[in-house]
Amino acid sequence: MSLEGGCQCGAVRYSVQGEPQHVALCHCSDCRKSAGAPVVAWAAFATPDFTLTAGMATAYNSSGAAFRHFCPTCGTGLYYVNEDVLPGLVDIQVATLDDPDALQPQAHIQVAERVGWMETTGSLPEFARYPG
Repeated sequence: MSLEGGCQCGAVRYSVQGEPQHVALCHCSDCRKSAGAPVVAWAAFATPDFTLTAGMATAYNSSGAAFRHFCPTCGTGLYYVNEDVLPGLVDIQVATLDDPDALQPQAHIQVAERVGWMETTGSLPEFARYPG
């Protein structure tokens, strides 16, 4: 498998090769705060299978050995590295892939920190576009 992705403005681009170790929806408070969203989809690839192909991401040490990498121009969160928790892996934000449908989440993680109303979002009405 070969996938490409990048930030909203296109300044930072990356590619990944091979199969991900896992694909998960994370509900932890650190992910929520960094993304401004209730959940973040992640796919972990072996570090040698990840390559920056354009630009340079900025790293933020969010806690301990955790480094969140984002575009310094538009602020898009791109990938996460934590050698203590995920040694030898780069966790990419699935939504930044050119084809985010290529990787389907396999699990919800850190649900102990899940926002309460996320448990019932499946029952909300759906609209193809913004309701008028």
